[in-house]
Amino acid sequence: MNLILKYFPELTERQREQFAALLPLYEEWNAKINVISRKDMDNYYEHHVLHSLAIAKVQPFKTMAEVLDVGTGGGFPGIPLAIMFPHSNFHLVDSIGKKIKVVQDVAQQLELKNVRAEQIRAEQVTGEYDFVVSRAVTSLSEFTQWVRGKVSDSHYHKLRNGILYLKGGDLTEELAPFKKKVRTWDIADFFEEEYFETKKVIYLPYK
Repeated sequence: MNLILKYFPELTERQREQFAALLPLYEEWNAKINVISRKDMDNYYEHHVLHSLAIAKVQPFKTMAEVLDVGTGGGFPGIPLAIMFPHSNFHLVDSIGKKIKVVQDVAQQLELKNVRAEQIRAEQVTGEYDFVVSRAVTSLSEFTQWVRGKVSDSHYHKLRNGILYLKGGDLTEELAPFKKKVRTWDIADFFEEEYFETKKVIYLPYK
């Protein structure tokens, strides 16, 4: 928790309570099913919560923003972002039912009224969103195909509506097809921990 407060000291008391409650909830679920690797649980706040919140450093979501989290797994980046932006709406989807069951329980336990979790493939999702977020579920080229037609063309954020994608490593080849449209931020510019050295937030605007 201290790690979260280090970079987000302005959190409300309620947000602090919710972030603090995350670890025991995931430890409880991890004892039943392997939501997060056992090794990663030792660095839970750094590797999962803070990593998810790198998106908040790039684009804070406004009131009533609609955000789709594709391939959410155990709820990342969607759950931390939903705590950070309680007045935005988050639709968390994954094709694996047991993971969505975890997300639904976590959202219920934390009383996150702004989270809807659904077992569904990204291609089957209907509706339009201001932003689509995800954490390295596939190549960006394939991901854009999954979410085609799901981004609204009504813009009211600093960034135009589009995709905000968390990924690491050398992305030169992967991003080449998007040329000048794509923007990247080094997460190491936001968070000083060694874990983030090669990790980035990738932004691809709508149209």
